[in-house]
Amino acid sequence: MNVSAWSIRHPVPAILLFALLTIIGLMGFRALGIQNFPDIELPTVIVSAALEGADPAQLETEVARKIEDKVATLGGIEHIRTTLTDGSATIQVEFDIDKDTEVALNEVRNAVDSVRAELPQDLTDPVVSKVTTSGGAIVTYTVASERMDEEALSWFVDNEISKALLAVEGVGKVARVGGVNREVHVDLDSARMQALGVTAGDISAQLKRVQQDASGGRGDIGGAVQSVRSLGAVDSVAGIADLDIPLADGRRVRLKDLGSVTDGIAERAAFAVLGETPVVAFEVTRIKGASEVAVAQAVTDDIDVGRGIVEVIRAIFP
Repeated sequence: MNVSAWSIRHPVPAILLFALLTIIGLMGFRALGIQNFPDIELPTVIVSAALEGADPAQLETEVARKIEDKVATLGGIEHIRTTLTDGSATIQVEFDIDKDTEVALNEVRNAVDSVRAELPQDLTDPVVSKVTTSGGAIVTYTVASERMDEEALSWFVDNEISKALLAVEGVGKVARVGGVNREVHVDLDSARMQALGVTAGDISAQLKRVQQDASGGRGDIGGAVQSVRSLGAVDSVAGIADLDIPLADGRRVRLKDLGSVTDGIAERAAFAVLGETPVVAFEVTRIKGASEVAVAQAVTDDIDVGRGIVEVIRAIFP
């Protein structure tokens, strides 16, 4: 039977079918995610390694060249580009466009793992990642307060805002821009250290051994099995200052007797300004496949709710 002729003789079912398809199409169009660029995974892999205190020449001979020689044996590589700065090396490996990204990532990761034993022991474990178009920030906010200084604002962003926004659907990462990081400074007295026969390396090694919690296994107590832990980490500056440092002759001296221990901030690695005013900011990055517009709107709504709660608290407790 001719479908067109049947539709002409019975127009109501055909009209209803086309109306239904139109409604479904409009609903599907409105449900489409809006993105600035599509999610594209390029066959490009980044290897990042850090060696504190090393200059670019040392990183080239001891780190970058060894990784490059091992990665160069892989098939399908077009270019290998290496960027060296003080303390860090970044190696970008570009494969042919038809190379599967996951396969390229696994091959580079295996190559880096196989050469890890030849790299310096103090080198942090190299990070192998792939390049995607979904890694950029979609929205950035600045934080200001009349009651909190820069250190308190930085902690507020890292501890409170990040935890709240990571619970929003579609948010993949919240990164602070600017601000400062807390750091305990140990300023040693070289004359006193020389008189006692102790070096900065001895003090650093002792701090690494002491400032940690360790598992102690299990113990039978009252017919029950309980886990045992060795708690060695201190949670205050005074506790660090009171740490015992062993000397070569068997004596012990407290860390505060070898210098001063103060609670301060680390050297700035980033600086953020709004206009000409220094600020503390944070960037929100979406997960792969999420709509940029929907995630940005959800983050805005969540921040507006939080801002309203803060205003209520200020009204109650001025």
